[in-house]
Amino acid sequence: MEWKNLGERAVYENPWFRVNLADVELPDGRHLDHFVIRQRAFALTAAVNAKNEVLLLWRHRFITGTWGWELPAGVVDEGESVVEAAAREMLEETGWRAGPLRHLMTVEPANGLSDVLCHVYWADGAEYVSHPVDDFESDRREWVSLERVPEMVRGGAIRSANTVAALMLLHHMRKG
Repeated sequence: MEWKNLGERAVYENPWFRVNLADVELPDGRHLDHFVIRQRAFALTAAVNAKNEVLLLWRHRFITGTWGWELPAGVVDEGESVVEAAAREMLEETGWRAGPLRHLMTVEPANGLSDVLCHVYWADGAEYVSHPVDDFESDRREWVSLERVPEMVRGGAIRSANTVAALMLLHHMRKG
């Protein structure tokens, strides 16, 4: 059953996202107002070293009031490619420059509410360059064994859906 979007009007807008109110026609002909968040794409980077460890950020999310491990991530800037954004965010947030980046997957983290696309890249290895420019984004940065990922997800130490999806896929791909 397909829902039809008959039009939208903006109710709030800033440089990162826009909140629209959509007139949606349901399959039975009824209409409903549905809020839609239109967002810029963002990119994540998973750098995996020779010991099968991934570089993660320990950070606090004030919205949910939780701490957790996450991959470095950020929005794609105007005129920037997705892979350039992934590389830039990795360096800015960790101080490490990832090796050649390869596309791992693209996910829609909240497709019932938002059109945002999350592009995940991964690299074999990274080179330490300097202290991170954006060190305010995380409390610390650590190389964590991919073997520990499932237990960390189950235990709530990794909560971000985008990071969970990326790390579980990498765990599966690199097992054995």
